[in-house]
Amino acid sequence: MPRLNVTRVLNSREFVDRTLVCRRNAQTVGNDGIAVDTPTETPFSGVVTNDQGDILKRFPEGSYVTGSIMVHSKFPLVAGADGLDADLVQWNGGWYTVFNISDWTTYGPGFTVALCTPVKLSGS
Repeated sequence: MPRLNVTRVLNSREFVDRTLVCRRNAQTVGNDGIAVDTPTETPFSGVVTNDQGDILKRFPEGSYVTGSIMVHSKFPLVAGADGLDADLVQWNGGWYTVFNISDWTTYGPGFTVALCTPVKLSGS
């Protein structure tokens, strides 16, 4: 079991980004059977690092660029749950969908890492 506590590093002003926003959609089912989202936006802080970088996907019909980022934070992001859609994270002018959460509390109390993919894909 690791004994390295990276809390001071992840909270240091050299690494932390205090401009992050989480958009969480609470979902209910309307009388017509269609899901209705109720969004809330919450500012939070975390460290954003590159995950896969930019990946060019080519198809006969065209191509696009995708990739992913990692968000290290104590803020409890959600990749989807009962009554909740996957969280959206705003970073560097773009929105990213949380698709995977990992518990990193062995490196500091309460830390998780969220893998996020861009909502808007770039054409190439």
